[in-house]
Amino acid sequence: MFKIAVLVSGNGTNLQAIIDHYLNNPDIKISLVISNKADAYALKRASLANIPTMVISKKDFPNQSDEILKQVKANNIDLIVLAGYLSILSGSIINEYKNKIINIHPSLIPSFCGPGMYGHHVHEAVIKSGVRYSGCTVHFVNGGVDSGPIILQQAVDVFYTDTPDSIAAKILVYEHKLLVKAIDLIANNKVIVHDDNRVEIKK
Repeated sequence: MFKIAVLVSGNGTNLQAIIDHYLNNPDIKISLVISNKADAYALKRASLANIPTMVISKKDFPNQSDEILKQVKANNIDLIVLAGYLSILSGSIINEYKNKIINIHPSLIPSFCGPGMYGHHVHEAVIKSGVRYSGCTVHFVNGGVDSGPIILQQAVDVFYTDTPDSIAAKILVYEHKLLVKAIDLIANNKVIVHDDNRVEIKK
């Protein structure tokens, strides 16, 4: 059994996509959902699917990443998935779960990423820049912000008539697909990281 922990901060549509995809899968299971916000609707989605939840906020846990590490180890988690998680992991968890933490980002990294680039901030920057393409990226998490090895990417067209909302909606469709595809690949040992920055997808 391949066990996943999903970290969330908001509505949880990416979490829902993962829940729906693995609902009847005997080999891959969401074992834990952790949020840094007690009012995140994603927690309700998890509860409705009978998935254990926890709230680990910086207010209650100054060493937030260490507490998350403690909980994922206690639950024998194989992969940590950041699905709209708006807090930065740091410290021992990065090393102990090296190449076992993935994040979904709503742009084609290395464009429109890094500190302060999340949610609509990304799509507003895309509009302002005049680029013709944006998209989403699933990548491994390392000690930087949106700087880990890239696993999968999907591009979408950006038109003159687009708004931050319309770009977000287009990208979200692919976020749901890309995230579960990446989980499937990792769970089936199809992903190899070379030289800490390049990813090979085995056939």
